[in-house]
Amino acid sequence: MTSRPARRLLAVASLGLAGALAGCANPAVDEALVAQTALIGLPKETLLSCAGVPERRAAVDNREFFTYRSSRLVSYPSPPPLGYYGGWGWPHYGYGYGWPAYGYEVNSFDCEATFSLRNGVVERVVYGGASGGSARLGQCYAIVQNCMALIPQRTIRPSP
Repeated sequence: MTSRPARRLLAVASLGLAGALAGCANPAVDEALVAQTALIGLPKETLLSCAGVPERRAAVDNREFFTYRSSRLVSYPSPPPLGYYGGWGWPHYGYGYGWPAYGYEVNSFDCEATFSLRNGVVERVVYGGASGGSARLGQCYAIVQNCMALIPQRTIRPSP
C-alpha cells in the first residue's frame, strides 16, 4: 500500500509527463495528416497553383499522379567531449592545445507527396520518403501548406 504523499507525488509526476509530451506536439504533423483528407476533391488547376509544378508526373488511363518532394538538412555542432586534455607541457582542463576536434551532427528530413487525380480532381494523397514518422510528416507539411490555406476552416457544430 502506498502512502498519501507518495500517491500525490506520483500524480504530480504523471501530470508533468503528460504536459511535457503535449508540449512536444508538432502542429505541422497534425496539419499534414489533415491534408490527406482535406485536399480530396481539389481541382487539378488549384493543386498546380498552390503546390507548383510537380517533380514527377505520370498518367494512366484517366488517372494522373503528381509527385512533389521536399527536403531539408539541419546541422548543429556536436557537443565537445568533456575531460582531461594534455599536450606538450602542463596538462590542463578546457580549451587549448590538445583540444580534440569535434564535428557537426546533421539530420536530414525529406518527404515525397504523391497526389492521385482522377478526371482532374485529387482522389488521394500519399506520403513517403526516407525519413520516418513525425520527422517525415513535418516535412510533408511544407508541400501541402499553401494548398491547406485555400481550404475553408471546418467548424464542429454540436449535435442537437
